Amino acid sequence: MLKKISAPVLTVMATALLAACGSGSNTTAPTIPEGTTLKMAILETTDIHSNVLGYNYYSLSEDTSLGLDRTSTLIQSARAENPNNVLFDDGDVIQGTLLGDYQAVASPNPCANTLAVHKVMNALKYDGGGLGNHEFNYGLGFLSQITNTDFGVTGVSKPVSCGAPSFPLVLSNVYSVASQKPIFNPYAVIPKQFTATGPDGAAINVKLNVGIMGFVPPQIMDWDQKNLAGKVFVNGVQESANQYVPALRSAGADLIVALSHGGLDASPYSPKMENGSLYLASTGIDALLVGHSHLIFPQAKEKNAPAIDASLAALPKPLVDATNGFVNGVPTVMAQSWGRRLGIIKMTLIYQGGKWVVQKPQTTVEARGFKYTDGATIVAADPAIAPIVSTEHKATIAYAQQPLGTTTDFEMSSYFSLAGDVGAIQIVNQAQIDYVKNFLATTTDATLSSYKSIPVISCSAPFKAGRNGPTDFTDVAPTATPAAPFGLQVRNPGDLYLYSNNNLQAVKIKGSDLKNWLETAASQFGKIDPNSTAEQDLVPSYSTIYNYDVFYAEGNALQYQIDVTQAVGSRIVNLTYQGKAVAATDDFIVATNDYRAGGGGNFPGIDGSKTIIKSPDASQAVVSSYLQKIGKVTLATNGNGQSWSFVRVATQGPVILRSTPGKLAIAQAIGLSRVKSEGALDASGFAKYAIDLSK
Repeated sequence: MLKKISAPVLTVMATALLAACGSGSNTTAPTIPEGTTLKMAILETTDIHSNVLGYNYYSLSEDTSLGLDRTSTLIQSARAENPNNVLFDDGDVIQGTLLGDYQAVASPNPCANTLAVHKVMNALKYDGGGLGNHEFNYGLGFLSQITNTDFGVTGVSKPVSCGAPSFPLVLSNVYSVASQKPIFNPYAVIPKQFTATGPDGAAINVKLNVGIMGFVPPQIMDWDQKNLAGKVFVNGVQESANQYVPALRSAGADLIVALSHGGLDASPYSPKMENGSLYLASTGIDALLVGHSHLIFPQAKEKNAPAIDASLAALPKPLVDATNGFVNGVPTVMAQSWGRRLGIIKMTLIYQGGKWVVQKPQTTVEARGFKYTDGATIVAADPAIAPIVSTEHKATIAYAQQPLGTTTDFEMSSYFSLAGDVGAIQIVNQAQIDYVKNFLATTTDATLSSYKSIPVISCSAPFKAGRNGPTDFTDVAPTATPAAPFGLQVRNPGDLYLYSNNNLQAVKIKGSDLKNWLETAASQFGKIDPNSTAEQDLVPSYSTIYNYDVFYAEGNALQYQIDVTQAVGSRIVNLTYQGKAVAATDDFIVATNDYRAGGGGNFPGIDGSKTIIKSPDASQAVVSSYLQKIGKVTLATNGNGQSWSFVRVATQGPVILRSTPGKLAIAQAIGLSRVKSEGALDASGFAKYAIDLSK
């Protein structure tokens, strides 16, 4: 139930926020002539995920497809085009690269220092920001420190003048259990001085109060249970907005912008929705900035732009206008992720009846990418950014290169994980099985001891397999020849297992649960028509690739096939364990992570109720420890245990899989014969590989 904050408290809060933003003067604001026109732009970044520079710390190489240093160039250009502007971020800022892990875990950022990504955002003069679910990954203590915010949460110390963002952070739906108050300011009113055009055509200075609210998915209570349980609670996004929109209007906001770290989902509303942003559009806001899904909304406008994601294209029209960027009539933008795009909402306001009125017919929305000028030329990185984080960048590279004391004789990659390559997945599954079996063998818990005879299997997804573009694939230190093993480094487990915040858990399930789990994972594939002569995409969207769980058992004892000619929910056939068909009543223990065990991904029956082991150890650390334990990784032992295959079918037309260009030799080296040839590039830069499903 939504906890109400009293009117007096709201009034005090609003006054304090206005004063903090420099509006504490008692002078009377100048009268704005009726009919004055103001043109302005709202700029958005989202899901930066600690990608401050265009650099890949896992491959130790430059990556020109991402980075806040190039976003800065887009920001400067957009500001030049729109001198009246505000710049906001939509959350998931601090976690996602080795830079983030280094500053939070390996060498924790001291209170006196400002986090590297925040230093850059301060330099770019952001006007405000929201938070995302990944802000909570490193714990409330760390988040409190790096934002210099007293959460009023039991056990979390009040920070003392720590380095922090110089712009207001808002979060409207997360409350302290102890104080029953929001842990961040639920909203802020940001006064801006803009140049408008009076009714006589003359330029005049006007003040516009821009109000912001911020929202995170309620699922943070599941995903970061270990950090949040008993300390905070989360309210629904729509209920929270309905509370704070009137408060913002009372505080003098002329324009209200919702910073929602959630995607667009047209399912019936629930306060527990992960992607409830669509339902904010009916709460009286003027603009909606969304994130979390790492998608582009609206349809990108540059030449040869990639098509809009199928999940967004399928949203009901005219409620969602994916061409022009409106949701229920509210201008809405999502600027992808990793700094690869800048959201731009251009608005015209006219002063009528003593208030600013948005002229919706004159509103335009754009998710501008690095190639916006001509569809081919990548904007240059802003040279002012790299020097700001030079020390942190160099330290992270040194950290990434520390040796693990382990070698391998093959390339562990995910370029063809959706075609059957388990090279980057099997080692994770083996590490998880080893951990759970050792846990059960040494436990003193009577109930857990009784499970020792139940088969332990494992699942892991190819977390880096194209979701964020053609450079977003796992590729662990390729070797020149199979006979020349190379040493692994600290950076490699992070490439194999992306999410440093996940902890290992285990669930006890039935064979029927396993079948349903596999069916949900197999929904990543498109339905293939064998008789079609047109090109068919085996994986139409990589937007939820982290839900493609691949199962494995020691000795490859678990086997199953996927029939991509069938509808979702009817694709898993020939599911066996140790050569016998898996019965609905068979018992299994599945090693997985806390995100999945707690219900992440909405897998049927996997909702936290079947969890039997909650490990204190991070999944990434489990993989790292296992790599050090075995000492040598080989293709024969750790990279070719294919537990699944496609039901063979001949197709009349081409079937393609999108992946990084120039990687055909990797498929050939591991004998993945169904990957036949490399074709042309698509608009996003993926190569189209021909897949022969009869192999």
